[in-house]
Amino acid sequence: MLPRRVATLSVHTSPLDQPGAGDAGGLNVYVVEVSRRLAARGIAVEVFTRATSSELPPVVEMVPGVTVRHVSAGPFEGLGKHDLPAQLCAFTAAVLREEARHEPGHYDVLHSHYWLSGQVGWLARDRWGVPLVHSAHTLAKVKNAALAEGDEPEPRARVIGEEQVVAEADRLIANTAEEARQLVRWYDADPARTLVVPPGVDLERFRPGDRAAARRAVGVAEDALVLLFVGRIQPLKAPDVLLRAAARLLADEPALRGRLQVLVVGAPSGSGLAEPRRLQELAVSLGIADVVRFVPPQAPAALAEHYRAADVAVVPSHNESFGLVALEAQACGTPVVAAAVGGLPTAVDDGGSGVLVGGHDPAGYAAAIRKVVEQRDLLAAGARRHAERFSWDRTTDSLVDAYAAAIAEMRSVVRSPRDRVRDAVRAFSAGGPVR
Repeated sequence: MLPRRVATLSVHTSPLDQPGAGDAGGLNVYVVEVSRRLAARGIAVEVFTRATSSELPPVVEMVPGVTVRHVSAGPFEGLGKHDLPAQLCAFTAAVLREEARHEPGHYDVLHSHYWLSGQVGWLARDRWGVPLVHSAHTLAKVKNAALAEGDEPEPRARVIGEEQVVAEADRLIANTAEEARQLVRWYDADPARTLVVPPGVDLERFRPGDRAAARRAVGVAEDALVLLFVGRIQPLKAPDVLLRAAARLLADEPALRGRLQVLVVGAPSGSGLAEPRRLQELAVSLGIADVVRFVPPQAPAALAEHYRAADVAVVPSHNESFGLVALEAQACGTPVVAAAVGGLPTAVDDGGSGVLVGGHDPAGYAAAIRKVVEQRDLLAAGARRHAERFSWDRTTDSLVDAYAAAIAEMRSVVRSPRDRVRDAVRAFSAGGPVR
């Protein structure tokens, strides 16, 4: 049975937030793009997220068929992700209260994003008698196994919370086969309930275009060698590796200084907030402040221009569940140099659309950048071809199938009194017999 209405839980970050700063990133893009496409298929979506300002309206229509509900849970400002577990009770109460305003069976399925949302979804699932589909996006055990220097390990409370959600969810959505293996190996997930559904990319918004015009739009010279980093500025994303690689390029080829431009698009986030100017200070200490430009997070249209303007997009993360930035860059025809971690070996075709680098040695990244620049025309064509293998429509199709299977499975089990009330209401509304 196809769902009529999906309750989407995104406790710690809103789909209305600008990706690239704070806690907003690929998860936000995922929720926005999937919600839009579900609505286009006639499936209503209600997204529950925590209110972070008293000025936010309680309800916002993101697009027709997609409603964002701002839930008051704790103080509006000053709370980080590590503070939010104490507010899950208040958040859950608000979600349950909203469902209670409707007839039984108002929502057909819950989709939670990140472990905090999974905790809320677990309780709502049992209360409403509908399946819980969960996307982890990142996993504490995986992050802790690949910590960046100076980064803090994820707390034990998160590990336990993830283990609980994995045990309770009716379906687990993994971005890649590697993430699915991690869920099974490190969290004892049921392989039969663990599905691989790769994220997508908006192939219309992110597409090749006039490179010279893009360079004029972002303010770089037409003959510049442009290296691009896009993402939250924090140790996990390792933008420092790009800066050190740029310094290595200049040390090896001093004449390049007149052409090299390093664009860092993003803002401090997570543990990067402790030293918000650390990257700027690193550029100064490396002697490359004159070739590095820091750009605030960009709206999608402007971000696409930055991708088109770049010779190479660099994604040196210590861990990525997938790597949407790499996919967006390739969709614009820009090859990628990326760390061979997490989902990036799926997001990037090594040798076909870019180069994967083992480890985080700046010298290795400098060498990979040189290789991509030398083969740029060939890799640019391969980048777009590789990106075309992914689309949000395919992602949404797979999620709808997962929702339908989870609903059917739950309804094949013993029906609770609440199930019978829900089904009776639906039958009566449809003019059928009430049983």
